[in-house]
Amino acid sequence: MTETFQPLDTSSLVDKVEANLVQLLKDRKLKVGDTIPTELDLSKTLGVSRTVTREAILRLRMMGLIETKKKKGSVITSPDIFGIMSKTMNPHVLDQETLKGIFEIRLALEIGMADFLFQRVTPEDIAELRQIVENEPDTAQNYLFQIEHEIVFHGKLYEITGNETLITFQRMLLPVFDYVHNSGLLKKQGQIHKFVSHKGLVDILENGSPELFRNAMRNHLENHFVRLFDHSE
Repeated sequence: MTETFQPLDTSSLVDKVEANLVQLLKDRKLKVGDTIPTELDLSKTLGVSRTVTREAILRLRMMGLIETKKKKGSVITSPDIFGIMSKTMNPHVLDQETLKGIFEIRLALEIGMADFLFQRVTPEDIAELRQIVENEPDTAQNYLFQIEHEIVFHGKLYEITGNETLITFQRMLLPVFDYVHNSGLLKKQGQIHKFVSHKGLVDILENGSPELFRNAMRNHLENHFVRLFDHSE
């Protein structure tokens, strides 16, 4: 008779408890540093065994949502979002749509950072950017910047924003951006359109406006957009 029974899918129960536990913490409006209910109390509240509750709590701990402290028990903590993401941000294991999506995110970020740059740029930053672009051509026609130039120049722009989240995110995106740029996911570069050079961007950052910079950055990235939108294979 036992042969007619199917094994219980305990993982699905843990999944549900994990989701319910997160919702419970939200409903109780717990914030970073607050102590969460004990394993026993959670088991009673959720109506499941302590074994299942323990597994769900372990998952939250692995995600960095909670941590155990002496004499306090488990408390809410601020998760290392980018640390978690970095473990899976490997271009070789991501599908094509995800890779292209990440590629597009970086383009959007660099066009959208103009106001932060103009609020926080200093004369010293301008001088450093001038030094970075010193050996690059004044006009950018029939020319694509090498990835090393892109990393140094655009990395400095992210640094100028003073936004540590943006800076960290940019470092994570670079390997993916480089991978997509050199892979067969995008249309091969055909005729290269004239676009604003790095030197031109520095000139606008020093003497222009956020709006001018946004337009110039969009123009600077034009060839990447062409490869995205014209990809019909």
